[in-house]
Amino acid sequence: MARFQLFDGVKLTEAIPLTDGGRAQVETVGTIVEVLGEGKAYLVELFGGWVKYDEKGNFVSATQDEADSFMETIGVETVYPHQLVLTIPAREAMGVREHLTAVLDNLSDDLVAEVCDFAEFLQHKQ
Repeated sequence: MARFQLFDGVKLTEAIPLTDGGRAQVETVGTIVEVLGEGKAYLVELFGGWVKYDEKGNFVSATQDEADSFMETIGVETVYPHQLVLTIPAREAMGVREHLTAVLDNLSDDLVAEVCDFAEFLQHKQ
């Protein structure tokens, strides 16, 4: 089973090269966007600093508290389990319902049918 789950918040424990050049440093935060090989590796969206668009549509530095600010994506990279530490589980970051939806999107139709049957069982049990 995979050590990390889809949409978990993570942080790098070592610097890694970025595909577009440069390096993501230790402590760079990111989100798991794909689980590869049952957890042998992960695609992680890595984030830089807080930015926002100026009136010309260019990125400018911002703070987390500023309106319309967001964390700039610096890359989506293949990262290995030993290079990551969990910062926030997906179910805490997203909420249980949103997390379930994300999990269901990655299951086969047969498994989704089983989950549906179980959910209906729980509904009738109430």
